[in-house]
Amino acid sequence: MALPLYDSQPARRVPWVTYLLVAANVVVFLLTPMSNFATWYGEGEVRECNAAHFSFEYGAVPKELTTGERQPLPTEIRHACGPDDDGKIPWTSAFTSMFLHSGALHLLGNVVALFVVGMGLEDRLGRWRYLAAYLLFGLAAVYGFAYTSPDSMVPLIGASGAIAGVMGAYVILNPRGRIVSYVPPIIVIRLPVWVVLGYWFVLQWLSLNQEESNVAYTAHIYGFVAGVVFAVLARRAGPARRLAALSRG
Repeated sequence: MALPLYDSQPARRVPWVTYLLVAANVVVFLLTPMSNFATWYGEGEVRECNAAHFSFEYGAVPKELTTGERQPLPTEIRHACGPDDDGKIPWTSAFTSMFLHSGALHLLGNVVALFVVGMGLEDRLGRWRYLAAYLLFGLAAVYGFAYTSPDSMVPLIGASGAIAGVMGAYVILNPRGRIVSYVPPIIVIRLPVWVVLGYWFVLQWLSLNQEESNVAYTAHIYGFVAGVVFAVLARRAGPARRLAALSRG
């Protein structure tokens, strides 16, 4: 098993946006009922109910996104946990869902990938364009997920779609990139970025149970495709901007 550590190409500027995104994902996780740190959500069944209500309140539920209307909780959750607050605005969950994670391993896999690849992409795009691209990739993943399964009431949570987009863009903009990785017990090697990308996708698939993986994995694919399309357009726009600058000069 290889553990990606960092991009072998040194950054030209401090990747503040990547640092802030990693920090935001970690802090939000620690404050949710999916984290053992957040003891105020109770224990046992009380905590499980709080986690279910939280996931439906802030996760992206496909049927809500495609209809634009808040949907009642599934019957089994209402019977076990009771009703929840009905003040949710569905479209906002497309953003909030990007910062939620189901567990520590889910979070760890995502923030490591974001830290390793995000720094290089931020360095290439610049801070504000990188942040806008990250959110765009996440939205593409969420809405792609929703319109692929429009009647689903399974909430989507996690930054995986946005991070898949970051990886897709990085592969296009820096196809010869190398990621320094640790292979136990003592080997440190440089792996091509596409190897790390494939490895991450396999781990994502294995980390999901079979019932949910078909849907969630679709979100990853939409995010990745959005990243590839964005990078192709950005790469084509680069020469055009340089020619325009020369003609003005």
